[in-house]
Amino acid sequence: EAEEDCHADLVRTDDNERSGEANLQAELQMFRAQWMFELAPGVSSSGLEPLPCRASSRGPGLKSVDARGKQEIAKEEKAKELFLKAVEEERNGALYEAIKFYRLAMQLVPDIEFKITYTRSPDGDGVGKRCVEDNKEDDKMADLLTDFQQQLTLQESSVKLCQPEVDVSQTHISALPMEVLMYIFRWVVSSDLDLRSLEQLSLVCRGFYICARDPEIWHQVCLKIWGRSCNKLVPYASWRDMFLERPRVRFDGVYVSKTKYIRQGEQSLDGFYRAWHQVEYYRYLRFFPDGQVMMLTTPEDPPSIVPRLRTKNTRTDAILLGHYRLSQETDNQTKVFAVIMKKKEEKPVDYHKYRYFRRVPAQETDHSFHVGLQLCSSGRQRFNKLVWIHHSCHITCRSTGETAVTTFDIDKMYTPLFFARVKSFTAYSEKPL
Repeated sequence: EAEEDCHADLVRTDDNERSGEANLQAELQMFRAQWMFELAPGVSSSGLEPLPCRASSRGPGLKSVDARGKQEIAKEEKAKELFLKAVEEERNGALYEAIKFYRLAMQLVPDIEFKITYTRSPDGDGVGKRCVEDNKEDDKMADLLTDFQQQLTLQESSVKLCQPEVDVSQTHISALPMEVLMYIFRWVVSSDLDLRSLEQLSLVCRGFYICARDPEIWHQVCLKIWGRSCNKLVPYASWRDMFLERPRVRFDGVYVSKTKYIRQGEQSLDGFYRAWHQVEYYRYLRFFPDGQVMMLTTPEDPPSIVPRLRTKNTRTDAILLGHYRLSQETDNQTKVFAVIMKKKEEKPVDYHKYRYFRRVPAQETDHSFHVGLQLCSSGRQRFNKLVWIHHSCHITCRSTGETAVTTFDIDKMYTPLFFARVKSFTAYSEKPL
């Protein structure tokens, strides 16, 4: 009996070892199948038979692996959709919505940003496609000048800037020589540097667009604004880009600031109340391309004052005239420094006044104001804001030449000046560029 029990135990042990080897082989096969699935989803190790067909004969293990892979793919697709949605919201300016979608996408797949190729969007149109199309449009606009020149060259052997839409008996403007047309364009720009009218003229036709992009016009404009400091074109692509990008004061309008404060009045006779007055006044600054500037401080509102600032030969006595210069500081800030003074008026000498009495005449003095402003941009407009940084009064005695300087504190009374375009300033051209 003892021998039979021992033999039964050996048989049972052998059976257990065989079943353990079978389970180990099954686990090994599952591991190999999962590994091949991760390397090439949907294909077996032999490459001849799809995995799903064999997985049904090997048990539920491969089914769970296949479901897990599909779940990962779906999760990545959802993360891509959320990420592209965030990109679109950010482009539209909805930053808070974009941050929300970015966060949801990164919660699903942390490195989703590096898995996006930007070739399609959740809607099928493709944010990436729109990006590619936008880049193509930008390139097309950049080569618009070359494109127009080629089109005009291929039309006829003799290049003409434009063609009349209908037959006319009178001479068309395209019959004028190029030199005459460019002279007309210089009159459009005028000595007031009205580049806005030049850009509007370029919208007429392809030929006018080519004339309005003439580098010589834009080079002369930059020379009149910055002088010798713009001899080098680098880092700008063209003289037109320099005019658009480099900080400058604007000439087609006036810089205006409005200041309000409360002033205490005299006490009433009975002592029951004291009056308070609200004082309101304006400061106006008008710059000219030749380096001159006008300044006026008055309580009158802009509609009544702006027409008087059109020319430098104004009859308003309170206007201060002077010169200004632009200064590019080391901290990449552009500042405007101006020296202005009251217009000099020659008064006839009254000799009969001192005929019978010897009087000591009062010492004659000259008053000049030194102004420092920082040029800034605010909102959508560029170079439309001037911030006060310095203001002082210099009183010079003519007889002795001594100068007394009084510096004013820049406080809340010195509000920034904002630019306002005035159409009448560039309505007429006095002389060409």
